[in-house]
This record gives sequence, structure tokens and C-alpha cells, in this order.
Amino acid sequence: MTPVVIMGCGYVGERLARTLQAGGRRVLAVVRSAHRAEALRTRGIETLQADLDTGEGLDSIPLMGALVLHSVPPPSHGDRDPRTQGLAAACRRNPPERIVYLSTTGVYGDREGASVDDLTPPAPATDRARRRLDAEGQLRALEGETGVPVVVLRVPGIYGPGRLPLHAIRAKQPLIRPEEAGPGNRIHVDDLVALCAAALDHGPGGETYNVGDGDHRSMTAYFQAVADAAGLPHPPCMGMAEAEGHLSPMMLSFLRESRSVRSARVLTDLGVQLRYPRMEAGIRASLEEEAGGGG
Repeated sequence: MTPVVIMGCGYVGERLARTLQAGGRRVLAVVRSAHRAEALRTRGIETLQADLDTGEGLDSIPLMGALVLHSVPPPSHGDRDPRTQGLAAACRRNPPERIVYLSTTGVYGDREGASVDDLTPPAPATDRARRRLDAEGQLRALEGETGVPVVVLRVPGIYGPGRLPLHAIRAKQPLIRPEEAGPGNRIHVDDLVALCAAALDHGPGGETYNVGDGDHRSMTAYFQAVADAAGLPHPPCMGMAEAEGHLSPMMLSFLRESRSVRSARVLTDLGVQLRYPRMEAGIRASLEEEAGGGG
């Protein structure tokens, strides 16, 4: 089987690596820090170190003919992604068989609760989202120049074992009143892993897909569902205007952008059935894995 190179092996990448290894696939994780590399090796994942900021170690990555998952986030400043530029240059020198890029549904900006699908033109409202859209464009340019198929997955909020908002709930971080809360978009990490694996294996080049579980209940409803499943009281609710004095700038930036992301096409095209199309089941499974020592 064609080997898989995971660029940036974090929460999603590590779970993907374990899944692919269990199926007999050779996986190589590429990370920047020695600490992370050692942690992954300890857990049985073959690892290389490389730095997309400096280019150090890039030419040692066996990209030629490999399936590449690009999940390295852009830098935290500016509206361009020089890290993707460095990876694209390495792929020009050693073309892989296919690239799958994990982008964000944030590229659509604020739609005041309206629906968006894969064909909706992006309208990023933050530099964070502009950096992701820049990365998409760089990879499309690479695809046009080299013929290497590129599949873009635009990903919403990811939840799963170790990623539930239990700390915020216990700290009574306020929620937006249900009547003011916009639609939510999220996906369980294991469903995202299944989509990544399918995209790497047979994703059609040139395609950009929205990803999500299709459950568009608000972030407020999500936090309350986690609290219910964990046996915790609901955090207090308040209006958006009042919440601005209590929530972090990052949380506020998410809450100010409201959209309902349609994502059915990726399931049909890639032949994937979600395990957790309703958040209650995904939350329960996450808590059970945490209780068993996972996550």
C-alpha cells in the first residue's frame, strides 16, 4: 500500500495514524518539535522532524509518490501562509500521489445564520481564515503546475475524547442565550479521521468539500449537551452584548460568525457514513473513552 505522510501530527493526525496503522498502512508523521516526535515514537508512530518555517528537514521527507495529509496550521499573524508555501515547494521537487489539506469553514465568514455549501464563494472576515484560504490557493496552484491531485476539506469545530469543554463548563463560562445563539457546525474526530482516510485513498483532485455532522444546533446547545452527559449543571446564559465582557477574543470571534454549513456531498463522493451524526452519541462516546483512559 502507498505510504501516508502526515504533516503536522496533532490531535487529528495522531488518531488518523493509529487508524491507518491498524489497517496495515505505513504511516510517517512529520512534526517540528523533538518533544512531540519522541511522544509519537513512544506510542509506536514512525516520526521525522522538519520545520516548515525554516525549511530544515523538508527534503528528508519521502514525499515522492506518497499520500500526504497537510494539517500544519498557518502562523498566527498576517494573511498569508508561508508554511504551505514551503511544503508546496518540497512537493514540486518530490511530487506525492495525492494531497489532502485540512482547511476551515471559517473561510465563509459571517453569513448571519444562512446556509453555505461547497460552491459558496469564500468571504473570510479574519486574518486567521484568510491564511487558510491562501493555503488553499497555493495548493491549487501546485495542482495546476504538477498534476498532483489536491483535495481540500473545510473543517468546522472538532470534538472528541480530550476535546470536550468540561473545564469551561465547570468554570461556569457563560453561554449565549439560546434565542440569540446562531447555528453550530462541528464533527467528531473519528468521523473526520474516516473522511481523511477516504480522501487520501480515493479523493478526486480539484475538489473542495465542506465537512460536518449535519447537526446544526448552536454552541449553547452543544455545551448544555456536554454538561448533561457529564452530570454537570448548565453554565449561565446571557445576551451577546453582556457576554463580550466575559468571553475571550477568540471565542467571541467564533460567536460573531454565524452560518449553517452544508456538508452532505463529501459523504456521497467519498462513500463515508458518519458514526456520530447527532452530537449526543459523539459526546457519550467521548466521555466513555476518556473514562477508559483514552483521549
